[in-house]
Amino acid sequence: MTQQYRLFLTASGLVIAILIIAGILPGGLELRVVPVKGKAPLLVLPMQVEERFTLHYYHSVEDAPIWEVHSLDELGRIYIEEERYVKFGAGMGKMPGVGRMVRRGVFEIIEDMHAPTGDFVLRIGSPGVDHTVLWRNTITNLSAIAPHKAVQFSARPVSRLYQFWRFLFPHPATP
Repeated sequence: MTQQYRLFLTASGLVIAILIIAGILPGGLELRVVPVKGKAPLLVLPMQVEERFTLHYYHSVEDAPIWEVHSLDELGRIYIEEERYVKFGAGMGKMPGVGRMVRRGVFEIIEDMHAPTGDFVLRIGSPGVDHTVLWRNTITNLSAIAPHKAVQFSARPVSRLYQFWRFLFPHPATP
């Protein structure tokens, strides 16, 4: 074996080892919003453990704004952390044993909820309801993209290698 061939084998082995390790090491999470009737994702968000995203909309009866703040754990399970309203809307209110109700200015807030929702399905409202996802200073109005469609919010852990790949080549549905 020549010196160059040994060097090539060593470098190749290192690259393969790095790729295997990067493929195994956790790299964060990916939140997907996908139509229930199986089409391409409407939204794909790379996230970190405990990072938050907000679902904002206008209540269909009260026409009052509502914000629902969610987080993800290390396995990709979704939790609701906080609900905020401008006024106490129809059908809204505190759930016994979940969070605590506070008032800040015009807002009624249930904070410190950390209640598991798991994957959930949302029927997107029409424009005017404006189901909107707020994440890292981006706004995605789902009502403008897919009104009246049922979508599933789900998340999953991803590897460091996948995370790096998506950093280089973001998913088309990532804002």
